[in-house]
Amino acid sequence: MKIIVLGGGIIGVSTAWWLCQAGHEVIVLDRSTGPAQETSFANGGQISVSYAEPWANPQAPLKLLKWMFRDDAPLLFRPQPDWRQWVWGALFLRECLPGRLALNIRAMVTMAQYSRDTLRQMREELGIEYHLQTRGILNFYRDQEEFEASQLAADVMRDYGVDRRVVSADEVIEIEPALTPHRASIVGGDFTVDDESGDAYLFTVELAKRARLAGVQFRFSTTATRLITEGGRAQCVETINEHGQYENLKADAFVVALGSFTPQMLNPLGVHCPIYPTKGYSASFPILQPDAAPTVSLTDSSHKVVYTRLGNTLRMAGTAELSGYSRDLSPARCQAMLAQARELFPEALDYNHVQYWSGLRPSTPSNVPMIGATRVANVFVNSGHGTLGWTMGVGSGKALADLISAVRPEPEFPFLGLSVNT
Repeated sequence: MKIIVLGGGIIGVSTAWWLCQAGHEVIVLDRSTGPAQETSFANGGQISVSYAEPWANPQAPLKLLKWMFRDDAPLLFRPQPDWRQWVWGALFLRECLPGRLALNIRAMVTMAQYSRDTLRQMREELGIEYHLQTRGILNFYRDQEEFEASQLAADVMRDYGVDRRVVSADEVIEIEPALTPHRASIVGGDFTVDDESGDAYLFTVELAKRARLAGVQFRFSTTATRLITEGGRAQCVETINEHGQYENLKADAFVVALGSFTPQMLNPLGVHCPIYPTKGYSASFPILQPDAAPTVSLTDSSHKVVYTRLGNTLRMAGTAELSGYSRDLSPARCQAMLAQARELFPEALDYNHVQYWSGLRPSTPSNVPMIGATRVANVFVNSGHGTLGWTMGVGSGKALADLISAVRPEPEFPFLGLSVNT
């Protein structure tokens, strides 16, 4: 089949790669000038199967109320005059019911594990370099109550086959000596040796190069404006290029992987798409003293931020704002991140040359991504991965390519419209 993939981030490029490997003719469209220019550009870098947990849980509503008036809150809800935000919020509250948590964790962990295994196979076969670190992910706690609560979450993860090991404060320091100056404030942690980290941008760019060599066509600086349907099928996608010229591109099937902008493409087709952007921030610091900078990817539970070493840079990322589609940087958040990094690693980093960035994570109320078929016969979706686009990206691309090719995907995941019987 001829298939057009809308979106050139980690999700879209991975989907295109696997569709090409399955023998399809593939075209990728993206409004940016190259692959991975938006949400995949500067994320936290963690392949974090061990933390594939939904934001929606029974404790979340009270936390949101407490954080509502804090500019530096880990998860911040800023009410907007946008009905989509309010509908998303209502669905989020439904997902906070106790009976939903286990189902959502199971789905997220299943896809995350499958994707991590797929990524390992791909890098061995393709030889892609992307600042890979296979030293695990260490989450450290500075609050005893939060640490004790985390052990319950670790128990749940172990039930799903994730080796998330609870460790003492001394073990935290043994795993990551760069935290030694803070031993007095650390009460414990949990560690997953199988988790990894790396640069999602570098990986996506390199995968796009290999996809092009394999026959995938890429059209950048090209915006998809709408899918035109007839008789219950999409006939073509309307596009506009950088010169303002319109063109309708025909295909046998279409994959919508437009991140936070997926609803704008699907809703006009009558496809319910409860995805809303949650803005995340990152700060990238040049490393001045390698011995004083962490080598294990870290999660600071107190501030809900991560630290990942990417070559000669330390990437700090976190926070989530439900505040619409603006990518404007909040000075308060940037200053808070700077202060947090300086407190942990005062001498290791160059604080005069920090690069701030923000991206819109496409989030569903449950944090379970939308992967599969839609009510339009030849339109498929691969979006809504939230903070786990890098963790789940290559696996969800392979699974959707299988589904489109009438092959039952390997992971036991709630795919949309799964009807193959192979």
